[in-house]
Amino acid sequence: MNPSRQELKVSVFSDYICPFCYIGSRRLLRLRELYDLRVNWCGVEIHPETPAEGMPIEHLGYPSGQWQRMMASLQSMADEEGIALDPHGFTTRSRDALLLAEAAKRIGRETFYALHEALFYALFGEGRNIGDRRVLEELAAGAGLTPAQVASAWSDPRYVRNLAVYRQMAARVPVRGTPTFIFGEEVVVGVVPYARLAEAAARLDGAAGRES
Repeated sequence: MNPSRQELKVSVFSDYICPFCYIGSRRLLRLRELYDLRVNWCGVEIHPETPAEGMPIEHLGYPSGQWQRMMASLQSMADEEGIALDPHGFTTRSRDALLLAEAAKRIGRETFYALHEALFYALFGEGRNIGDRRVLEELAAGAGLTPAQVASAWSDPRYVRNLAVYRQMAARVPVRGTPTFIFGEEVVVGVVPYARLAEAAARLDGAAGRES
C-alpha cells in the first residue's frame, strides 16, 4: 500500500439486494491499494415493492433465458473476485438494511464497512433474509452497533431523509442501473471490470492534479 496515496472521492448508487452491486463494491474497494478512497455510498431501493418477508426471484418478471444468462455472468465475476454465492431463489426488501447502513456511517468508516460487507454476504453468501429485522439486528451487533444505534436507524427521520436525497440525486444523474459509479463528471454504469474503474479513478486524479 502506498503511504502517499491521494484522496479520491467517488459516489456509488447501490442496493444490498443487488448481487452485481456486491461484485462492484469489491472491485471498487480494490482502489484503496492506490488511493485514499472516500466513497459516498448512496443507497437506492431497486425493488421497494418487495415484501420484507421476501419473495421468489421469479416474481421479478425476468424472462427465464435472460435470467440464466445474468446468473451465469454473475457467477463468472464472483469467481474472479473470490466471492462464494449461495444459489438462493428469493429476493427481499432492502429499505431497513439501507437505513441501518446510514446509521452505521455516523459511527465511523470501520463500523460501516463491517456492516456493508456483512449485509452483502448474509444475503448472497448465506441466503439469509436481510429484510428481516432480527437478521439485521444480529448483523449489526457483529459490526459493532449497539441496540440503541440499531433502533435509531429505523426511528430517526434523518436516515429516511438521506434515502430521499439519494433518490433525488439518482434522478438527476440519471441513474439507470445499479451499481452506478460517479468519478467527478464521469458516470460508470454497471459492474464493469476493475481496470475500467481504475481508469476512471486515474482520470479523476489527473484532473484534480491539474486543478491544484
